Amino acid sequence: MRVGVLTGGGDCPGLNAVIRAVVRKGIEVHGWDFVGFRNGWNGPLTGDSRPLGLNDVEDILTRGGTILRSSRTNPYKVDGGVDKIKQVLADQGVDALIAIGGEDTLGVAKKLTDDGVGVVGVPKTIDNDLGATDYTFGFDTAVSIATEAIDRLHTTAESHHRALVVEVMGRHAGWIALHSGLAGGASVILVPEKHFNVDQVVSWVERRFEKEYAPIIVVAEGALPEGGEEKLLTGEKDAFGHVRLGGIGTWLADEIASRTGKESRAVVLGHVQRGGTPTAYDRVLATRFGLHAVDAVADGDFGVMVALKGTDIVRVKLSEATAELKTVPVERYEEAEVFFG
Repeated sequence: MRVGVLTGGGDCPGLNAVIRAVVRKGIEVHGWDFVGFRNGWNGPLTGDSRPLGLNDVEDILTRGGTILRSSRTNPYKVDGGVDKIKQVLADQGVDALIAIGGEDTLGVAKKLTDDGVGVVGVPKTIDNDLGATDYTFGFDTAVSIATEAIDRLHTTAESHHRALVVEVMGRHAGWIALHSGLAGGASVILVPEKHFNVDQVVSWVERRFEKEYAPIIVVAEGALPEGGEEKLLTGEKDAFGHVRLGGIGTWLADEIASRTGKESRAVVLGHVQRGGTPTAYDRVLATRFGLHAVDAVADGDFGVMVALKGTDIVRVKLSEATAELKTVPVERYEEAEVFFG
């Protein structure tokens, strides 16, 4: 058997750990051949590929990013895209695909399965917003990076007695903001799931200043003030219809400064959250996902995604995996509000 592997969407710590696990088990246990398709779904669209052997994955466990590179290519937005993929797979003798990605990449995987291509999905996203799995790899690393940044910002904020607004990733789900904010002792946490009242935020900030502490406000990029609109970096949309968010941190810092008279600065963590070496947790989870993805291919169980349920790795239908996003429950967020201010 010859198996193709690809990584789609945004890069994420742990992608290489999945690739390593897939290739090692596939070769050493089953004797399969592997081909890596470059740049997400663009690889099987254009035939851009490379062989994957044991030597290719020997030292990639600790590396961030992906040796296969990635893109936000949507073959269903390309004329004849599905037929091109089928032809490339046939030409290269590929019997099955393992697609590693988030909601968009796995959405394509689901459609391709419906169109007769054998695909197994592996969930990847730092946002932890795929509903069919308890956790995705990459999330723990992103939270750890954001938490360390918040820890460092506490000292400089206290030194200058200023408010610091930390903008983290999270388009529709505020898991990174919630977890890093709680772990980092933030004064205020703002998530996309609950629109915030600017007056309330200012009240929390002023309460912190009254205690002679400098406030740290953690805000997800998709958070919205009541009656407000998303802050966009550009109006352009990618192949999956997403706009680039960014700017809520700067906007909020300016509002806090104008309403309190205190100096306020914004820090945008951006792609720092996605880069660098994965944490031990993400390496282990990614490895387990890769091993179980190989099992699914061996069983001919296509149209599924491997998922974490409790401490077990299970298989769920791709249709279930892409049905809805997993967002922060309002009650979980409200639990944290006791620590605000």
